[in-house]
Amino acid sequence: MTTQNKANTISKIISTIKESLNSEERDYTQGSIRTAVFLLAIPMILELSLEGVFALVDIFFVSKLGPNAIATVGLTESVITIVYSIAIGLSVAATAIVARRIGEKDPEAASHAGAQSLIVALIVTVITTILGLLFAGDILSLMGASEEVVRDGSIFTRIMFGGSAGIMLLFIINGIFRGAGNAAIAMRSLWIASIINIILCPIFINIWGLKGAAIATVIGRSSGVAYQLWHLFSGKGNLQILKTHFKDDSEVINIGWPATFQFIIASGSWIILARLVAETGGTDASAGYQLAVRNFVFFILPAWGLSNAAATLVGQNLGANQIERANESAMLAAKYNSIFMGSVMFLFLFCSPAIIHFYTDNESIARYGILSLQIIGSGYIFYGAGMVLTQALNGAGDTKTPTIINLVCFWLIQIPLAYFLAKGLDLKATGAFIAIPVAESLIAVVAWYYFKKGAWKIVKV
Repeated sequence: MTTQNKANTISKIISTIKESLNSEERDYTQGSIRTAVFLLAIPMILELSLEGVFALVDIFFVSKLGPNAIATVGLTESVITIVYSIAIGLSVAATAIVARRIGEKDPEAASHAGAQSLIVALIVTVITTILGLLFAGDILSLMGASEEVVRDGSIFTRIMFGGSAGIMLLFIINGIFRGAGNAAIAMRSLWIASIINIILCPIFINIWGLKGAAIATVIGRSSGVAYQLWHLFSGKGNLQILKTHFKDDSEVINIGWPATFQFIIASGSWIILARLVAETGGTDASAGYQLAVRNFVFFILPAWGLSNAAATLVGQNLGANQIERANESAMLAAKYNSIFMGSVMFLFLFCSPAIIHFYTDNESIARYGILSLQIIGSGYIFYGAGMVLTQALNGAGDTKTPTIINLVCFWLIQIPLAYFLAKGLDLKATGAFIAIPVAESLIAVVAWYYFKKGAWKIVKV
């Protein structure tokens, strides 16, 4: 390649990055598919990468408070993934419907779908907040936490559930913007939330201890939501949500309930595995596992950005009746994601001791963290493809197929296998670790099979 060609290539890359970060809604039903993937994926990856950075910063400072604090945060996060699951499920529905309407060149219907998502989100938020506030201690006890962890950690759990509105709205409104093709606004809202978290977390932990971490998180997320709402109701762009759009209908619920159930199935499985690790390995195993989980999240979130890009591209192109373009978009995103996650797999396999020892000098905790990082990380190349293909199915409005896949692979395979290995073969926490890559890899294979069958191409939304 000549110097001039290199300069042109670099200039084109910089131009694409700048374009992707503009706060504009885009029509991705025409032009280069490769460019469309990058225009959507860059802000989505940046958006979720900073959330991953916060997860690492958070656990870094919390880890200085000792194994009980780590276990409290980890067990609480394991349960609060139920809230995440509902939020992600509804955001999937919002993305699918809004993207389809934008592809059909019907921004009025897209705005209506966004408003319906907000109604459902607020109803669910009231329920989860009340349950979390009333039963914080019971939640930790059910997760196998020691009496000391329950005593010291209940306030953290209560604050986190009390701020569940921030989780719900942050994900759902971002799903609305993604469906409209405006990934930059979604990126900025999560960046605001994460940056404020990162700044406040060490300050508040120093002042209030563990509960300070929860307060910082709630303030950060609420700030991100305020930014989202300002843009959502400002009247700019294709999405202009008005009072008339809040007239109730069942469109979002019809697609959203299987998607929500889909993610609840997945998070429910992780909750059970977190409890199994605590039960068979004790507080040190639970703490080590949670350190590893934060690192899994750090690398999975950027990959999730590519998956969300695939969902938007599939939805918009199906709306424009460009079925083959939708198919090509998903397969290209799956290829890129597998390459990225494959490189992460090698990082976890060979660099896990350095990664875990960055957080803790406790050898017992580190031993479990390193082991789980290596075992679970061994399947990352499969996770990359599986994430994109399931999200592509969701983006097409076929939320039921991934739900069935999750139900079978997580609840009929992963959980029984984990208990058999952990208790039946007496592998203890190691057995739970092994069951994770087995189930996740199977999900990738099955998702690929159903995507290639092509029933998603004729789903009506």
